[in-house]
Amino acid sequence: MMENLRFPLAEDPSDDDAELGRKLLTGQVDFVKGVVAMSGLPPADRLEVCFAGRSNVGKSSLINALTGRRMLARASNTPGRTQEINFFTAGESHYLVDLPGYGFANAPLAVVQKWQALLKQYLAGRPTLRRAFVLIDSRHGIKAVDEEILDLLDRAAVTFQVVLTKVDKISAIERAAVLDQVRGALAKHPAAYPELIVTSAEKGDGIPTMRAIIATLV
Repeated sequence: MMENLRFPLAEDPSDDDAELGRKLLTGQVDFVKGVVAMSGLPPADRLEVCFAGRSNVGKSSLINALTGRRMLARASNTPGRTQEINFFTAGESHYLVDLPGYGFANAPLAVVQKWQALLKQYLAGRPTLRRAFVLIDSRHGIKAVDEEILDLLDRAAVTFQVVLTKVDKISAIERAAVLDQVRGALAKHPAAYPELIVTSAEKGDGIPTMRAIIATLV
């Protein structure tokens, strides 16, 4: 039974929570700044969630779907193109934080190392960060490059929740297989939140659930 699994799928939100999430994420959402050093971070004066994922996992598309904006987060077909931590405000209460894509970076090694160091500093040193959403391509599951960020989140004691993207691109049999693989991989990570979210930015699957989760974090 699904409910007996250690990492079940997140339940659909109540109507009230779904509406709370819709109002927060599709209301006043504004780009604040792109940060390339810890000294540039905005004040830690509101609840914060961040989005992490390897390059081309569909992170920008998901953020755009959550906010109902087609171009809020800039998608790139060049892996490793976005090398800043991008901050957005959602209402008066939340920051949405778009982290640089990791892995397969089409950038000089020194640049890659600099922004990986920034990522580590941010995750370990941001007191208002309530949850990291780690995006995993449902066509591929958790890979070695993902394990690096999961280990980092464990060490930083940052609760993370895995979000499977592009679920519309796979069959039901493939979906069951990737869920099994992800659950097995997460079993050894103490910072893993014990629910999975399955999404399709294109079809809208999982979007109300994610909005509600973000809106009801405390």
